Amino acid sequence: MTGSPGGKLRAYWELGKPRLSLLAVFAVVAGVYMGWPAKGTHPPADLLLATTIGTFLAAIGSASLNMYRERHLDPLMQRTQGRPLPSGRLTPRAVLVFGLVTAVLGVLSVLIGASPLAADGSRPVGAWNWVAGGLSATIVLSYVLIYTPMKVRTPLNTLVGAIPGALPPVVGHAAAVGELALPQAVLFAILFCWQIPHFLAIAWRYRDDYARAGMRMLPVLDPTGYRTALTMLVYVAGLGIASFLPFFTRMCDERYAVAAFLLDVLFFVPTVFAALTRRDRAMRMTFLTSIVYLPLLFVAMVLTRR
Repeated sequence: MTGSPGGKLRAYWELGKPRLSLLAVFAVVAGVYMGWPAKGTHPPADLLLATTIGTFLAAIGSASLNMYRERHLDPLMQRTQGRPLPSGRLTPRAVLVFGLVTAVLGVLSVLIGASPLAADGSRPVGAWNWVAGGLSATIVLSYVLIYTPMKVRTPLNTLVGAIPGALPPVVGHAAAVGELALPQAVLFAILFCWQIPHFLAIAWRYRDDYARAGMRMLPVLDPTGYRTALTMLVYVAGLGIASFLPFFTRMCDERYAVAAFLLDVLFFVPTVFAALTRRDRAMRMTFLTSIVYLPLLFVAMVLTRR
């Protein structure tokens, strides 16, 4: 185990899968803006900070607890052998404690700090946001207790894992409005559909790694790639429909529809090519394009909200 303070801090940072966690934060910010009723104004800084920091901590905690539960599997995969636990930079106890503390702090930050709007449009000081807090807790619990063990049991784990992955913008919206609402279903649908081709593009490239660890990802059980390709095409088509829902439900204006169409073309072309050829380079291009697609779609949504 590394004795350097800087090395240990880096190891803790790696525990939280920071790139993935930051993407969740981006989705949360978009959700807050989509839930904020006054167009042309910004949500209060304390609401944004409590929600984004809370979600970031909950995401870090979930990822850390996931690594703790998979500490016997990560050494078997080349792509995960350098993580803090397999490399011996942190102990299982340290990872467990860090994961629990950050997850709890994250949920509490959203619950207590994201005080919801009252009927008159004010934000009562000290009011707890049980809806947003409950959704944050759902992300942690479903990811760690349901999705993680399902990886070694059924290829349906990807669909189950997409549920907590699609909740961050819902948390953001609920943080602003303090209740469940139709726009949250729209935000959920977009992120849910996006995750499937995004993840399958990764899983196909690392299918041998997943197989060595006994993880039953779809590409592992699909040697020809036919089912993987079909699933990618089905969900990228679903994303095409879901991406226009903000326009059809009058969450956004006509400019969003144009932006969504252009971004859909940007994402669909490499995804369809990857699904048809199943080449690793094409899958990598799909993955990289997906990372560009989602933030740009959320930016377009926020800038054109009604």
